[in-house]
Amino acid sequence: MCLCAMFTALIAIGGFIKIPVPPVPFTLQFQFTTLAGLLLGKKYGSVSVILYVFLGLAGIPIFTKGGGLWYVLEPTFGYILGYIPGTFLTGLIAHKEKHPSQKRLLAASFAGYAVVYAVGMTYCYIVMNFFLEGDGIKLWPLFLNCFLIFVPKDVILTVMVSIAAKKILPATGKYID
Repeated sequence: MCLCAMFTALIAIGGFIKIPVPPVPFTLQFQFTTLAGLLLGKKYGSVSVILYVFLGLAGIPIFTKGGGLWYVLEPTFGYILGYIPGTFLTGLIAHKEKHPSQKRLLAASFAGYAVVYAVGMTYCYIVMNFFLEGDGIKLWPLFLNCFLIFVPKDVILTVMVSIAAKKILPATGKYID
């Protein structure tokens, strides 16, 4: 439980390490959720993210722009929701083997990456076009602003996270699932 709490705190801290870019800012939340899946496994990694989401929705200002139930109308909330299945899938793939290889950790990280972006972009599109005032967002600007500009940063950081996980896992003395 201590590890779950620690990763919940790291995810929250990752939300405040940001570069504001509309509609989705650059943060380190995704990297900490990926690391939770890689190090804690599917069950405990997901618990860390669920706890983070629950605390934010309960009103604790740990999301990038605050907290509270109203946050479900933020276009970025889809990424937060995507962290849950993304972390689960990352942990599931990573821990199919007792001692996962670097290649497996990297594949697990990118599988989680795909899930987070699929959920996040879909949610962003729906909220911006059907729930918020304004002209909404078309598919190309959505793809450009909510995915493409993040690819270089996220690829580099995802590789770094999987390398870090490979080095940290043996030091823990056990593989968690």
